[in-house]
Amino acid sequence: MADSRLAILSRHFTSAAADCKAGSGSGGQNLGWIKISPEVSEALKYGTPIVALESTIISHGMPYPQNFETAKELEVIVRENGAVPATIAILDGVPCIGLTTEELEILARLGSKARKTASRDIALVMAGRENGATTVSATMYLASKVGIPVFVTGGIGGVHRHGENTMDVSSDLTELGNIPVAVISAGIKSILDIPRTLEYLETQRVTVAAYRTDEFPAFFTQTSGCKAPARVESPEHCARVIDANIRLEQKSGILIAVPIPREHSASGSLIESAIQQALQEAREKKITGNAETPFLLARVNELTGGASLASNIALVKNNASIGAKIAVSLAQLQKHSYKRL
Repeated sequence: MADSRLAILSRHFTSAAADCKAGSGSGGQNLGWIKISPEVSEALKYGTPIVALESTIISHGMPYPQNFETAKELEVIVRENGAVPATIAILDGVPCIGLTTEELEILARLGSKARKTASRDIALVMAGRENGATTVSATMYLASKVGIPVFVTGGIGGVHRHGENTMDVSSDLTELGNIPVAVISAGIKSILDIPRTLEYLETQRVTVAAYRTDEFPAFFTQTSGCKAPARVESPEHCARVIDANIRLEQKSGILIAVPIPREHSASGSLIESAIQQALQEAREKKITGNAETPFLLARVNELTGGASLASNIALVKNNASIGAKIAVSLAQLQKHSYKRL
């Protein structure tokens, strides 16, 4: 039994990491198609906790220089809580795991000129030697390739409102059903259809739990009106769930929904009114596909006088703090598991 447990743990995240250990240079590893920063490479080698961070929030989530400052602050928060940050993006066609401060600024200055890159777009961005800001789905995919099991974002995509007619469903949900990475978010973006998204996640076999609450959070607000499928109480509890998922050799991921801190939550009625107006404007302007979410978030921010953006920044910082603590707890748990073996 002990040998079996060791084999399972090894196959999942240490096998991916093992491929990334050899041949590290001062500029980080470049394994032909993926580049890993020296700091992240070292962390993978020694089992140091790592938190993956997406880059769409930098390029498409807020304006420069606010996006650059927020990106740096997120990495500081992860480090202060004991983990190594690994911001993921595609630069000049090369997927990068861990960015330098200079690379973060390049991406921040590019803004929406960087291609919004979902998992389906990675090959296109690589082939075109483009700059790509990774969404939740692409970040999950690339994190899993190098063996990073914990990923922090603001909120995940989902089933769009009126999705029963448009069939507009984010690939974030598909990847959550196919990649064993734990995603720490403030729930599902409230511009989306939260009840239908939760139903879709169940169909995709995704483990969904809310952090210290029985109600599923709604990104800008703490409540959505939807009961959470499960509840977790602490970083250690989350780590045990992730560890169990690994030992079970599940191919699906985990969504841990962390409510925005109460002092930063926006008025539910104010947000909903702004969302309805933004949705109407998007329909009138025929804005669809991957252009819709950035438009809606930007328009809601305008309509709320900047309140939604302030909430967005606060919630992702909170997620980074909790996500780092989860990564630390998971690394400790797995280290103890190896010692017992």
